[in-house]
Amino acid sequence: MYDVIVIGGGAAGMMAAIAAAREKASVLILEHMELCGKKILSTGNGRCNYTNKMQGIEYYRGDDPAFVLPALEQFGCEQTIRFFQSIGIEPKEKNGYVYPRSMQAASVREALLLELRRQRVKIELGCGIRQILPKKGSYEICTKNGNFHAKTCILATGGKAAKHTGSDGSGFLYLEPLSHHVIDLVPALTGLQAKPPFPKNLAGIRAEAEVKLFVENAQIASDFGEVQMTAEGISGIPVFQVSRYGIRALKQGKNVTLILNFLPEFSREQLKAFLKIRKENWKTVCAEVDFFPEYDSLNELEEYLTGRMNRMRDRTIREALEGLLADKLIDTALKEIGLSSKKQAGDCTKQEVKVLAKYLKQFTCEIMSTRKFEQSQATAGGVSTQEICANTMESKLCPGLFFAGEVIDIDGMCGGYNLQWAWTSGYVAGTSAAKKARQSESGKGQK
Repeated sequence: MYDVIVIGGGAAGMMAAIAAAREKASVLILEHMELCGKKILSTGNGRCNYTNKMQGIEYYRGDDPAFVLPALEQFGCEQTIRFFQSIGIEPKEKNGYVYPRSMQAASVREALLLELRRQRVKIELGCGIRQILPKKGSYEICTKNGNFHAKTCILATGGKAAKHTGSDGSGFLYLEPLSHHVIDLVPALTGLQAKPPFPKNLAGIRAEAEVKLFVENAQIASDFGEVQMTAEGISGIPVFQVSRYGIRALKQGKNVTLILNFLPEFSREQLKAFLKIRKENWKTVCAEVDFFPEYDSLNELEEYLTGRMNRMRDRTIREALEGLLADKLIDTALKEIGLSSKKQAGDCTKQEVKVLAKYLKQFTCEIMSTRKFEQSQATAGGVSTQEICANTMESKLCPGLFFAGEVIDIDGMCGGYNLQWAWTSGYVAGTSAAKKARQSESGKGQK
């Protein structure tokens, strides 16, 4: 009989096991893959952005994002950094993003495994779970490797994103006999697929852009950064950040539209400075201008493009736009709006400039779907937070059952927030489960 059994050896499960073991609990991890922490290896493009110094409920999503606050107060960013320092991982910060100094995700995984060994946590690998049976004051976990017993149980089985790393959604099947309600699972932090026709020759373009997501003509989210155009639609971190807000709308049959602003940097003040520089030396590139997308204006862009065409009236339109945008984007934009690249810039009409400006500032595509779970970084949905105690991660329906990580209806933005939730919920669940097991033992002694 163990004090705590953790089902799932990912980030949340490993943290839960360590936290419980540090509370002097006997701990067993049951992992159905051939190794623990496989998904950690792919985080942060292999560098493992394991937390972010910017924290708040605005970085977390779910039916009740405020659910994260009591847990973050117990184990937030600073506690996470100190924890990893205690197991040998020194932090390297970049704009609030925190990485291991080695810049290798494998370092984080290895440090966690070493700490599990130091804490004498037992690990059963390749252990497919068949059933979780609540007993009087304990749990029986039935697996293909045999049955295991514990006073408390932590479910840290992840979501459905990136199946090859172990997140196959199987953990949700165990909840059926436990009466827990699961919020509909959908891909999160993923690319968006556009409804045809979509200009396939845009594929491969990477460009700075502001992304706005609309549901039934109402803007519900926006972000800024490098977008990546694909043959089927749009990807990149800013798309990942807004994708979650449109996913459920798509499932409800609502119209979802994405608008890209390829030139968000033209504020009123910046435009004046930019035009002055361009007047002196037209070869100066946009990279010299700071970005303030919150002040963007279509009229300002039209004014700028009109002035540019007039200054370069002896060049072709294609030549006049050179240096302002990616070559492939220039060619595609001119083709899509039916404007000849060989036309003289000075012959451009006011209407043609207007159409060009709108294309660049309000590139619009109707979204058909998201990428599948396998191409997604996270899962939206999971065990309803209404059925979990926010201070302990313990089930309100099944005493002694705890939850941690992506299995809960909480997902974070890109930037280390999903890992922070794994560490936070894992720590709280592990600590609480160990204390629950001790209380159970002391209760028996009193009897």
